[in-house]
Amino acid sequence: MIKVLTRLIKQGLIVSALLALVPLMSAAQESRSLTIEDLMIMKSVSGPVVSPEGEWVVYAVRARDMEEDKSNSQLWVVPTEGGEPVPMTATETSAGNPQWSPDGKYLSFTASKGEGAKSQIWTLNRQIGGEAVQLTDTKQGVNDYAWSPDGSRLLLVMTDLSAELLNDDESDDDKARPYVIDRMQFKRDYRGYLDRRRTHIYVYTPGEDAPVQVTNGDYDDTDPVWSPDGSSIAFVSDRSDDPDLNYGTDIFVVNVDDAEYPLTQITSNEGRDYSPVFSPDGKRIAYVTSTGPDIGGSALTPTKYLAITDIGADQREILTPELDRNVSGPSFTEDGRDIYFRLEDSGSNQLARVRASGGDVVREIGGEVSVRDYSMAGGVTVVSLADATSPSELYAFDGALARLTEVSSESLAGISRATVEKRRFESRDGTEVEAFFVKPVDYQEGQSYPTILWLHGGPASQFNWSYNETAQLFAANGYAVILPNPRGSTGYGAEFAHGTVAAWGENDYDDVIAAIDHGIEIGLVDPARTGVGGWSYGGILTNYVITQTTRFQAAMSGASLGLVTANYGHDQYQLMYELEFGLPWENPELWAELSPFNKVESITTPTLWMGGEVDWNVPINNSEQMYIAMKRLGRETQLVVYPGEHHGIRRPSFQRDRFERWIAWFDRYLKPVKNETALAN
Repeated sequence: MIKVLTRLIKQGLIVSALLALVPLMSAAQESRSLTIEDLMIMKSVSGPVVSPEGEWVVYAVRARDMEEDKSNSQLWVVPTEGGEPVPMTATETSAGNPQWSPDGKYLSFTASKGEGAKSQIWTLNRQIGGEAVQLTDTKQGVNDYAWSPDGSRLLLVMTDLSAELLNDDESDDDKARPYVIDRMQFKRDYRGYLDRRRTHIYVYTPGEDAPVQVTNGDYDDTDPVWSPDGSSIAFVSDRSDDPDLNYGTDIFVVNVDDAEYPLTQITSNEGRDYSPVFSPDGKRIAYVTSTGPDIGGSALTPTKYLAITDIGADQREILTPELDRNVSGPSFTEDGRDIYFRLEDSGSNQLARVRASGGDVVREIGGEVSVRDYSMAGGVTVVSLADATSPSELYAFDGALARLTEVSSESLAGISRATVEKRRFESRDGTEVEAFFVKPVDYQEGQSYPTILWLHGGPASQFNWSYNETAQLFAANGYAVILPNPRGSTGYGAEFAHGTVAAWGENDYDDVIAAIDHGIEIGLVDPARTGVGGWSYGGILTNYVITQTTRFQAAMSGASLGLVTANYGHDQYQLMYELEFGLPWENPELWAELSPFNKVESITTPTLWMGGEVDWNVPINNSEQMYIAMKRLGRETQLVVYPGEHHGIRRPSFQRDRFERWIAWFDRYLKPVKNETALAN
């Protein structure tokens, strides 16, 4: 195949340049510190998919286009035995969700080509090459897809048509119309106001006029997979009386060979059941489950276990009952004996397996690494792997790791990287807590440094052994950085994760303060030059920190919360609030206690507030209220709002601007030489 692809490149049938494999420079050759411009040109690797015969792996490389001020995703392939990567799509077309047809003849992907175009499926013929061919042409676009086992059909995941598209009235699609709201969950970040359009599953036979809808109703149907014989599709849905009133999901199977499309409910659990995969014989389904009610994005989210059930039995067997750690992404081996999955454990994302019949969990890849994703086919396993000093790259795994890509090598060549150490210490009540300590690039033993306590989002997440570009940038600018996993974090068991339930800013506050104190104890942290910051719940926890202590000389609170009651019905979490805090009019004392705005008078730390203009995850009104209160109190503060941005800042120019402002703000207060000019711009 290499010869074919090389010929296609020479003929100009596949656009873009070959990726140069540049080995990482040794520590002795590294000579300069990381800059913001380095981050802007850095590329990332994701989504490996091994071809059916196991000879190739396709993956996406995402890069920032500073001229167009956007990010694009380009697809590449590389032999699983090692060799020169080959581009499969052009840089101008942002392609995603790559898949191989079951016979290996086609490489398919989704892309939106043209101004205002919807996402459709495209295919590349691996044998003859040429330009990609558009396979689908649906009015609403395709959200997700998968080939049937025999390659004759595809399942499509699509959202219901709007009334305008349904009536073929496309002439005034941009005309403003009122939002008519009649459901409890009526907002979602990046989507806006929600109507009654739902996401359903369709079956499409290439060459036929239109896909056939096989699920329906006032429900969202997601996460579909084909059965091995291609007669049915398993999917995830909440088919309770009102899906907006709970976070539970179950697994269903629809028979797509029966014109009536009958449904069979496979699981019935008060929590979430999702990520179904069929056993090779089609008799069983493995999936991820929780053993209790799920409270959305809060710390009350229970541990996710690996489960298995016989089709139609509705009697799950938990395969990881004693693990008390989150699992994700299950996959059967080709013989059906084992199930592989990703395992989150104490600041590490691992690749693990367990017998489908039950038994001990075997950790195949662990240690000081983070397995971001993996794919298995044709007896070959490929993983996307990162560590504390290197972004994700692809590796073939067969008991040992063999590196396949060097995407980040060119941008990191000649750049010194900060060393990272995971340390354990006790919080105020004796609870053991972990944090990653990032030393300045120019670190010298026995010297203390200005330090930034950087807090993660969630709170149901964790810092891990992966490349943290923010921490590396701070370290390149002379800062020590502490990345703690306080209570509320995942990866340390259910009890630890539940340590902040209805008590935000209590145990987690003690834990992050203990992290700073430990840094002072070991001589790394200069207590007179400390800052604190974070985004999302990291910003929220920052607010709890600066309302309880004056020990920090600067703070950055991004996309954070101020007055909790003001968010009820304004953001997308009203159900989570109700389940964790109670109704605001029935439990006003707790809602008031959890609101940093009500303690804003105690903030003396100079604070930079930031957020996206149209963030409906944690709306910008929170930062605006905190800012104006500090301004009224005569405190040092600044507010930065990014136009058109949601919870995550996506525009590359805004990402660069944010990095610049972070550095300038902390430099102003934590270093002897203040950078007033940068802050004024």
